[in-house]
Formats: sequence, C-alpha cells, structure tokens
Amino acid sequence: MRRGCLSSLLKGSNLSYLRDALCGHAYVTNAAYSSIGHKLSSTGSIMGRVFADYSVYKGKASLSLSPVLPTFTRMEYGLRVDRQGKMMLRFCPAVGDRKYDWEKKQLFALSATELGSIISLGPKDSCEFFHDPSMKSSNAGQVRKSLTISPTQDGNGYFVSLSVVNNLLRTNERLTVPLTTAEFAVIKTACSFALPHIIGWDQCTSHQSTTNGEKSWKVGSLDSDSEWNR
Repeated sequence: MRRGCLSSLLKGSNLSYLRDALCGHAYVTNAAYSSIGHKLSSTGSIMGRVFADYSVYKGKASLSLSPVLPTFTRMEYGLRVDRQGKMMLRFCPAVGDRKYDWEKKQLFALSATELGSIISLGPKDSCEFFHDPSMKSSNAGQVRKSLTISPTQDGNGYFVSLSVVNNLLRTNERLTVPLTTAEFAVIKTACSFALPHIIGWDQCTSHQSTTNGEKSWKVGSLDSDSEWNR
C-alpha cells in the first residue's frame, strides 16, 4: 500500500477504542508502559528518558506506580546523594465506564523505608502512612494525606486507600483500589527491584560515566510532579 493511502486510512480511523482498552474495565487490570522521546543507540540500547508505569484500573479509581530516582551532587571525588528518590503513587477517580479523570489525580510519594514496610507485608498484615507537607511550619495540618493498605476479608487481595483532607480547599477525598494477590505481588516485586535505585546504591556499583560540569542533577527522574501539587 502506498504511503499516502496508509496515511489517509490512519487519519480517518477512530482510535478512541484503543484508549478505552488501555484504561481497562471494572476489576480488570492493565500494565501500561510507554516510552517518550527516546532514541536507540548503535548498540540497540535506549537513550534518554523512559517512562514505565505499572497501572491498575478498577471500577472506582485507578492506581499507577513509577519510581523517581534520587538527586546527586558532584563532589571532588565523585557523587553524593543529595535527595533520595521515591516511589510515586498516582490515584485517579473514575468518571464513567473505563474513563478516569486525570486532572483530579492525587499523589502519594513513598520513601525507601515506607517501601520496606510494603515489601514485608504478609497476607494478613496491614500498614498505614501519614504525610503532612507543612509538618514543621505554622501551616501544619492544613493538608493531611493517609495511605492505608489492608487485606481483603477473603484473604485474596488487598485494598489500597488514599485519604486527602485539604482544609485550605475544604475538601475531603478518599480513593480506594482493590488489588488481587497477583497484582499486589507485582507491586511488591517492583518495589524490591526499584529500592536500590531509589536510594542511589545502583550508582555505587556502576561504572557508568556521568556528565561533567554540573554540580547537581537528577538521574533518570520519571515523575516531576510533586506529591503536594494536590
């Protein structure tokens, strides 16, 4: 088929069903992976930023996880971790069948220690984390976020719930995503794999060269959004 004919077919096609398929159905899970603006080197390896989320789409909300790598500062004899990375969780409320409101997403950033709590969870264990962005200021308590992970009654999965109380906006939101045992196993395994990268230990054992002439930079950060944007 000639290029012009193929282009016309693509322009005239309705591809919206592809997006709906990626969003999943109620209690159906999809793992979404995407790469943006990357190039392939002569050896076939990917150069540039790579975006790879693990996403679970359910009837009332969706949950996505992606690692955010640490910030490094160049010193005379090498690199020092300036700020540890995190695992960014993004919750989006459902607004219809297989549709989610990405503008109303809520973020929750898990530290390395908090990841350890999740990795060590047993089938009957639960955990809860509290975040206050203004804890050491006069605005303490104005925005409170709590993340709860608890097992289902039948023991075949977990509930992941995020509660956000914003006294400044006078809002109180709660988003809950049920996870199957398999989905939670993927999350725990992914967190275990990402943990050394989040604390910067992968750079300690790596012999890769770094960019000269910069005092500080982020290495491969996958999410520039701050948890406290909302």
